[in-house]
Amino acid sequence: MSRPEDLKYTSTHEWVRIDGDGDGGNIVTVGITDYAVEQLSDLAFVDLPESGASVTRGASFGEIESTKTVAELMAPVSGEIVEVNTEIVENLELLSLTPFEAGWLVKIRAADPEEFSSLLGEEQYDAQIKSEEH
Repeated sequence: MSRPEDLKYTSTHEWVRIDGDGDGGNIVTVGITDYAVEQLSDLAFVDLPESGASVTRGASFGEIESTKTVAELMAPVSGEIVEVNTEIVENLELLSLTPFEAGWLVKIRAADPEEFSSLLGEEQYDAQIKSEEH
């Protein structure tokens, strides 16, 4: 699966689309990558925060469970959850089918846009995947 060119990534396999200046700050859309979905395999459950919740970069904001493991979802930036993809809770298959489109998890109003500089580009993310596979 090819990844959209406008994404950034975390070392914990979340993707981030910086949507630009929203109402009162930079809004980012967050999901998990195709690689993460593949590694988790049979998805069973996702636990996402409520809109209005505060998140801290590098801290857990939820969990995703598969038949073989539970993985924490890590916030790529600090800020406030402004939207939650409630459809994903009822239809986890969206993560497998379209992880970069309909499979998004949350939208965050970033408190500090300077945190964007810590995100990985596609080449850096691909290199990380290769290093994990060996």
